[in-house]
Amino acid sequence: MTEKIIKTPRFGEIFYKAEDILTFPRGIPAFEKFHEWILVGSDDNAVKWLQSIDDKDIALPVTSPDAIKPDYNARIPEDELMLIGSRDPSDLALLIVVSIPELAPWNMTANLRAPIILSLKTRKAVQVIALNEEYPIRHIVFPEDVREKMKASALKEDKKC
Repeated sequence: MTEKIIKTPRFGEIFYKAEDILTFPRGIPAFEKFHEWILVGSDDNAVKWLQSIDDKDIALPVTSPDAIKPDYNARIPEDELMLIGSRDPSDLALLIVVSIPELAPWNMTANLRAPIILSLKTRKAVQVIALNEEYPIRHIVFPEDVREKMKASALKEDKKC
């Protein structure tokens, strides 16, 4: 199994194998022409990154829905499951795209309305619109008190510099 290398501005050199690739048959909304991605990030961080193999400059932060909303239960349209080649719940994993403002990470939001579903066996994935209308596109991740503490801490750090 030959290792390949991609040089990215965010992560530097990333070594990966063919079996690490996640294939998005129709791309990801706004990135439809990019079909091959790898998941990168440290095991001790809940946020991982979907790194495009096709464009080294594109990486999307993602996390498990359990990290954001433990009772998350997206209803996925049946035809979307057919696209990734699996309907077996034990073979499926969900990821949620998060938006992390560079200058205000405490305002991080999660797109609960459009999860990424992937088959661990076929390594195919697709971002879908969940049938649950109650899930928002911009779910605020941190409670207000945590956001205020993070913001105060960042301001304190800025004053030190």
